[in-house]
Amino acid sequence: MPKFYARRRLSILAGLTGLIASAGLLNGPAASAALPTPVSGATARTYLASLTVATEDRTGYNRDLFPHWITQSGACNTREVVLKRDGTNVVQDSSCAATSGSWYSPYEGATWSAASDVDIDHLVPLAEAWDSGADSWTTSRRQSFANDLTRPQLIAVTDNVNQAKGDQDPATWMPSRTTYRCTYVRAWVQVKYYYGLSVDSAEKSALQNYLANC
Repeated sequence: MPKFYARRRLSILAGLTGLIASAGLLNGPAASAALPTPVSGATARTYLASLTVATEDRTGYNRDLFPHWITQSGACNTREVVLKRDGTNVVQDSSCAATSGSWYSPYEGATWSAASDVDIDHLVPLAEAWDSGADSWTTSRRQSFANDLTRPQLIAVTDNVNQAKGDQDPATWMPSRTTYRCTYVRAWVQVKYYYGLSVDSAEKSALQNYLANC
């Protein structure tokens, strides 16, 4: 049965089941995140084999070097577009802010009823991209990367889960829902391949291991 929540505290992920009643169970179908479908496992394995293996270098990284949540159309910025795309029954006001709806986070399987409980995850984090080659890009290309709605790069997830992931790659962080891991690594490799980003040795090894089961 899907879990729906109206509010949350930082400790909720540790005691999720016991807090359902106090958090407020809602009726209705779970929302389904609409991440653009990543390439197949076979294609991802081929892509991964072609990626450059290199040591990461974060020298000079600044998140502001990746202009994000730019206007996409009308009053809607990238975050608001993804909230609408990935949610169910999302209602937006005249400024494009989501005022109601529900959002399913495929990383751990929770569903939220407030947009404030949801982050838009850069599946390949901005710092990870910088470490892997984006330090040599133009600002325009970094902006495109940070707002890419075409590749499987942006997805609405629980904010605490996104913050726990931070800038980690699949060698040190993966979604707790094992059934989503194949989708996650296929998307990771597709994004890195499209943008010509490198992988480090531990990252490549982890990706190979996960992709072997896709």
